[in-house]
Amino acid sequence: MAAVLVTSAIGAAAPPGVDPGAFGRALVEDSCDLVAGLELVVPAVVVSDGAEKELGGQDVGDLVWPGTQVVRLAPADGHGVIAQTLHALAALGAGQAAVLAADAPDLPPLLIGKLFRALGGGDRQADVAICPAEGGGLVALAARLPMAEWFRGLVSAMDEPDARAELDVADMPSLLRRAAPRRGLVQAVPGWHRLRSVEDLSRLDPGLEGWQATRGLLRSGDQ
Repeated sequence: MAAVLVTSAIGAAAPPGVDPGAFGRALVEDSCDLVAGLELVVPAVVVSDGAEKELGGQDVGDLVWPGTQVVRLAPADGHGVIAQTLHALAALGAGQAAVLAADAPDLPPLLIGKLFRALGGGDRQADVAICPAEGGGLVALAARLPMAEWFRGLVSAMDEPDARAELDVADMPSLLRRAAPRRGLVQAVPGWHRLRSVEDLSRLDPGLEGWQATRGLLRSGDQ
């Protein structure tokens, strides 16, 4: 499964003149279109507690393709958002799952494929694969399910404030590597950028395909 994770910070990069709720909805729509187009992967969207309020009260189910699994997380219960997300995806039958930040609408699908390939197969298996984010944190994380004990222990203890997921923890790559009992259990693929501030909008490449909703909103300045 590949799941887009929507948190309460989704509209943080909205530029002046653009409603943050509309901006967040465009990001979610584009990110969900991205995972819906992947082959051999079941798409999903996971919504942290309170995130839909940041979308102007929009039901996330209205922004995704029919058949997309919609998971709404309960209020923080002392477990990290990533842990809650992966537990939910495992309950849906996933043996491997990638969790993507919803604020990377132009993420190349190839990088998602690389995450799953990085988990390996046969006797050579990584527990976790990561796509680092420019400026710190992660764009995406993939894991074997059920989670390895060392990984479950790490993310279960990370109860991030305001439902901002562990993807936002600046040193998450190094935390994962230090927690792994041996080298090779955490693999990395090339990094990408996220839209976490207005300044990050300059990283969008108009020449890249996709991200139509975000592109259209930025061009029109429609509120």
